[in-house]
Amino acid sequence: MEIQRPFYLNELIRKQRNGFVKVITGVRRCGKSYLLRTIFKHHLLMEGIPPEAILEIAFDERDNKHFCDADTFYAFAKQQLEKSPNTIFLLDEIQLLNDFESVLNGLLSKGAEIYATGSNAKFLSKDIITEFRGRGDEIHMTPLSFAEYFSVFNDDKVGRFQEFMLYGGLPLVALAQTPEDKISILNALYTETYLRDIVGRNKIRKVSELEDLLDILSSNIGSLVNPEKLRKTFQSVKHSKITTTTLTKYLTYLEDAYLLEMAQRYDIKGKAYIETPQKYYFSDLGLRNARLNFRQLEETHSMENIIYNELRHRRFNVDIGQVIVHERGESGSYSRKVLEVDFVANKGSKRYYIQSAYLIPDKNKHEQEIRPLLKIDDTFKKVVITSHAPAPLYDDHGILTMSIYDFLLNPNSLDF
Repeated sequence: MEIQRPFYLNELIRKQRNGFVKVITGVRRCGKSYLLRTIFKHHLLMEGIPPEAILEIAFDERDNKHFCDADTFYAFAKQQLEKSPNTIFLLDEIQLLNDFESVLNGLLSKGAEIYATGSNAKFLSKDIITEFRGRGDEIHMTPLSFAEYFSVFNDDKVGRFQEFMLYGGLPLVALAQTPEDKISILNALYTETYLRDIVGRNKIRKVSELEDLLDILSSNIGSLVNPEKLRKTFQSVKHSKITTTTLTKYLTYLEDAYLLEMAQRYDIKGKAYIETPQKYYFSDLGLRNARLNFRQLEETHSMENIIYNELRHRRFNVDIGQVIVHERGESGSYSRKVLEVDFVANKGSKRYYIQSAYLIPDKNKHEQEIRPLLKIDDTFKKVVITSHAPAPLYDDHGILTMSIYDFLLNPNSLDF
């Protein structure tokens, strides 16, 4: 069974021959290699590109280990360009190529068309524009969105959503036949791939500290955290003397491996970012659940994480909204209150204020969810996403309520 990734394929097609190094980044095992070396390569062949004009190298394969040396690969690539000036390079796990920035810049100067994948942000996305002298173009890839996941089966959307919430969207896990197989794959990936990779790359000696941090973050999806707050948790629960400096480094390592993403808080009325605390969301819920041995299956926070991931998949910049209000109490005096908007999603000139509410059983809960939205006095769209809604519906305040299924399965759902 093959999972098509048309969203990313179309991005690659749109960026063909733009004079940039196209680098596909993302967490390991999310499908980058398959996208580049199978789906995109098939597209090139269907376009009429002859096979001999496509040079495909996976730097993580044993047979290609010698190509990880910069001089060896550069000499080989130049020779290929001399024979075939229109060669298209498909380079997998580019961070394993020593001095890859100068090598690829050198090939770019000779007119090479280059596509690459990479799994670590430290070497790639954060400095991609700088390292490639303004000629780097990132295509960030995530695990399967729910729409991609559901397209494989196209049957019971409610059941598949519960499955997706539990096991996540890594393609290898999605294609596994039984729950036991899915759990086994997730556990193996966590310990043998992600954890080992982070520990080895960053030379972490106290692995138990990193594992404890992962446990705390896994148990607190959607909670505001910062290194100082985490330090106090370690001190009280683990009786650890870990420092905020070390915790900050660990958080950076987890972000660099694309396991987590940080969302900053944004003061909507003050139009300013609040430096700390922040929220962290997992790039894949299956990995989060595997870390906790599938014990803490919190539907409310899991749905919030899925909505965040979907917004990022759609290329939105996403912040946590904060609205400060001053309200008069029964005594007649005013008090300052901070109301939270789950997500402020921005893309170009568009902005959406979004609340995630797994259940809205009555009018009181509905009023509670929309209260922060009503305190925002601009004209951008306001949306409430819930697990149960018969159809997208606007209320008297102009606020749109829709089900999680309508939101996830329609790429234009926010424009209902």
